[in-house]
Amino acid sequence: MRVVLVGREPDRDRLRPELVDAGFEIVAETATMAAARDARTGAAAFIVARPETVPPGAGDDVVPESLTSRELQVLALLAEGLPNKAIASRLDISDQTVKFHVAAILAKLGAQNRTDAVRRAMRRGLVVI
Repeated sequence: MRVVLVGREPDRDRLRPELVDAGFEIVAETATMAAARDARTGAAAFIVARPETVPPGAGDDVVPESLTSRELQVLALLAEGLPNKAIASRLDISDQTVKFHVAAILAKLGAQNRTDAVRRAMRRGLVVI
C-alpha cells in the first residue's frame, strides 16, 4: 500500500523501518498534514509518526480525527482480541488492508499499540467490551 509518512523528521526516521517491514510503500514524507494533502502523490493513506516520548495516557482528552466506519469495525474486532488474519477473514478484506486500518486507528487515536488504541477507544466510548 502506498502511503505518505507525516511528522517530525526524527519521528519519521523511527517509524520508517516498521512501515517498510509491514509492506507499506512510502511514496512521500512531509512535516505536516497540509503538506501531505498538497503533495498529490496518489497515496492510499497518510500515516502520522507521533513522538516516541509521549507518555502513556497523554492526549487522552484530545478529540481524535474521526474514524471511518470501516476503522470502527476493525477497532471493535481489535477490542475482541482478534489478530489481523481473523479480522481480515471476518470483514472479507486482505491482511494488508487490515494493517492499513490498524495503522490509521493508532495514528488517529494517538495510540502506541493495539492495546493502547482499545483503551483510548473505550475511554471515548468508541467501543464497549
